[in-house]
Amino acid sequence: MEKFEVYVLGCGSALPTMRHYPSSQVISLREKLFMVDCGEGAQLQLRRSRLRFSRLNHIFITHLHGDHVFGLPGLVSTFALLGRTADMHVYGPADLEKVMQPMLNYFCSGIPFTVHFHTVDTTVGGKVYEDRSVIVEAFPLQHRKPCVGYLFREKPALPHIKRDMIDFLEIPHFAINDIKAGGGWTTADGVFYPHERLVTPAEPPRSYAYCSDTRFVPELAETLRGVDLLFHEATFAETDAARAAETMHSTAQQAATLAKMAEVRRLLIGHFSARYEDESVLLKEAQSIFADTLLAREGLCLAL
Repeated sequence: MEKFEVYVLGCGSALPTMRHYPSSQVISLREKLFMVDCGEGAQLQLRRSRLRFSRLNHIFITHLHGDHVFGLPGLVSTFALLGRTADMHVYGPADLEKVMQPMLNYFCSGIPFTVHFHTVDTTVGGKVYEDRSVIVEAFPLQHRKPCVGYLFREKPALPHIKRDMIDFLEIPHFAINDIKAGGGWTTADGVFYPHERLVTPAEPPRSYAYCSDTRFVPELAETLRGVDLLFHEATFAETDAARAAETMHSTAQQAATLAKMAEVRRLLIGHFSARYEDESVLLKEAQSIFADTLLAREGLCLAL
């Protein structure tokens, strides 16, 4: 099975603490890297992760609060210092380029690559990126700034050809891809073997959803239906539900409720308020509703 991993670079919220970095994650899928949000220190955390910088070409920003974007100029500068020449593509709300381009012009003038900004519609979402391995879709969230979440859907892989059939029928190497794509094979004496007899099904495609800063939105359950891993912010405990509503954030209980409604396989909670020195209270609250819940932490890597 091809690699599909989620690396947590930062899982804190806006107020800095000694425990957490601001929001940032990297998705490693079939040897390509995708970053979601780029809080302060993302370039340092990326180095600590030992992921290859050269494989990161696409960054997805959820909204324009500093703890989700302040790391972007530093990351671009770090790439330049490392001699990068490949273009970088950054996706986010309409004002992202207006805010970031002057900073890049000032601090990253003369870098040997171009940063391309792609506007994401925060009102309706939709597909924002596609290659032969993955489709990335945005979906609207509800926060104090225009905000989107991102859904990474792996494209189905081709089935596996049976090794014993290759040997038994003496299938040449050049025919293998055609058989995987749906073809059959005719032997030298005219016997036809249909596709279904020659292959075994590939593993089902996997999916990962990232719900950044947002109030509890039950309607998201259909968008998130059945994803393998859901990251959902859980800034507050239910005892601080009034503060969550005031700031348009979610509680751990609300994150777990949405995970249960959407019938996801696993839930990862993060974006923790600085007020909680012991975040186990958030984990227990979420697990009381959705048992398969994990706490985000810097350096955590989850394989799908």
